[in-house]
Order: sequence, then C-alpha cells, then structure tokens
Amino acid sequence: MRSLSAVETVTAIAVAGSVLAVTIPAFVTNLRASRLAEPIDALKHISLQATLSAVGHPVSLAYPPSVGLTPARVPANQRILDAPGTWDVPTWRRLDFRIQGPHSFAYAFDSELRKARSSFTVRAHGDLDGDGVLSTFEISGESRESEEPQIGELRVYREVE
Repeated sequence: MRSLSAVETVTAIAVAGSVLAVTIPAFVTNLRASRLAEPIDALKHISLQATLSAVGHPVSLAYPPSVGLTPARVPANQRILDAPGTWDVPTWRRLDFRIQGPHSFAYAFDSELRKARSSFTVRAHGDLDGDGVLSTFEISGESRESEEPQIGELRVYREVE
C-alpha cells in the first residue's frame, strides 16, 4: 500500500474541511428548526380547536376560560415530561390539547369573553438555551356576532433567544 503524497494529503484535508463546513451549519439549522416545530404545531392545533369550539356557541361563550401557564414553569434548556394530570383541566380538554411526550415549551390560553366580541390569545414560551430569556410564539383569534370566527397570524418574539 503506498502512502499519500503531501499534495494528496492537503487535498483530502481541504475536501473534508469543505464537507464539514457545509454539513455542520445545516445540521445546526435543522436541529433548531425541529425544536421550533413544537410551538408552531401546538399553536396551530390550539387555535384551530378554539375556532371550531366557537362555532355553535353564543359569542359570549365562544372560547373556553383562560388557563395559566402549563406546565407552571417554562422548561429551561431541557425537554421535560409532565406529571400525570398536568393537562387535565377543562380548558385544555375543550381545546383537545395535551402534550404526552417530552417538550421544551409551556403554554397559556387567554380568553376575553364579551357579548358582541370575544377573543383569545394562545402563547408558547420556551427558554431553549437556559439563559432566562424566553422565546414566545402566539396566535390570536376572535368571534363576533353574525360573523365566522377568525384566526390571526402567528407572531414570534425572540425565535432563537
């Protein structure tokens, strides 16, 4: 077996470096994107369920009552598994929402119920790097008399805090 010449060795190192320079950032980007899929998917589900829940109810009862942060503490730089019963409250049941596996975000549902116009905002808070600064994702919606319920756009604050 012959050994590589200096030029062949330098060429092999350059090619390997180039491959790593391309694949490592792509890997990191995909890893971050997978962690951000959780709140986006969850908020879409919750807001759709809230809107479906509003159909057939009087505007003043369109959405379930507010529920605070669930779980009560935002996970910091880790994925957590909730204790049994964490999601077993009337609002989360009406919204058909629970997280059964490990997750990185805590969720809250705020509703304002009035006779002519009711609204909701659902938020996901995460501290992905454990520095105390939160990423926040939110979607709002509303129901008005004689109109179909509406869902707003997803808003993101400090996506990768």
